[in-house]
Amino acid sequence: MLTVAGLLVAGTVVVVVLGMAAAFVSGVQFAPEGSERLLADPLADEALGLLSLAVGIPAVMLGVRWWGRRPAGTLASVTGRLRWRWLGLCVGLAFAVTALNMGVLALWDWLANGNEAFTGEVPGMGRLVLGLSVFLVLVPFQAAAEEFIFRGWLPQFFGGFLSSPWPGVVVASMLFAVAHGFGGWSGFLLLLYSALWWGWLVDRTGGLEAVIALHTANNVLSFSIATVLGQLADTSTAADAPWEALVAELVTAPAFCLLVARIAKTRGITARRPEVQVGGPHG
Repeated sequence: MLTVAGLLVAGTVVVVVLGMAAAFVSGVQFAPEGSERLLADPLADEALGLLSLAVGIPAVMLGVRWWGRRPAGTLASVTGRLRWRWLGLCVGLAFAVTALNMGVLALWDWLANGNEAFTGEVPGMGRLVLGLSVFLVLVPFQAAAEEFIFRGWLPQFFGGFLSSPWPGVVVASMLFAVAHGFGGWSGFLLLLYSALWWGWLVDRTGGLEAVIALHTANNVLSFSIATVLGQLADTSTAADAPWEALVAELVTAPAFCLLVARIAKTRGITARRPEVQVGGPHG
């Protein structure tokens, strides 16, 4: 575990240093002292943050392959690889469910605050297209990296010496919530609650595809809305989510997970390795 953690830290440092150097060469201004950002340009800063998180993919894969002595693909699913057709199906469903959830929250916010809920400096067309393109390209890697770590590597690490996957799922879910920072209680509970459901879904479907899809949909749409409304300068995260978002998540998370689990069962998606199916230990 310490080896993988070391790779994560080292990889993040390398990406940030290289990113800051590239920003300096290209003339992007650094954020002023005391700012929560590294770069003054919110889009450039978000891109750097996404890249620094994406390094989690090779870090955990190398750790599992070199020191875990098993194929890196076993992080992704019980088949030893990402199941791309299943991932594609989950992506479509995830975007539909997430868009509906965000639409409900936007309506709720508008009813409570009126047009003030959507204030911001709308960017020009060039800046808008650039922002949407950056997030569409980078977010899937960032989302996949977090899922490889918190729904793949950590639960599997504990599952290597425990008979039940749930201790690992609970620990990983707590760490997932903490990793987003300490905002409000509603944001922390939202993250923890969602993570527990996602851990359950991984166990039921035997892979990370569905949670990667949902995580990607949530972040792509969140960043896209912030870009369109000119609100990228806002440094709040899911940890700062209001209680309304928590209430919506109480319904959305189980609805998505139960629906996906049902579809996986009807489509015959493999949920266990062959040795588990014949009575071997859970992995």
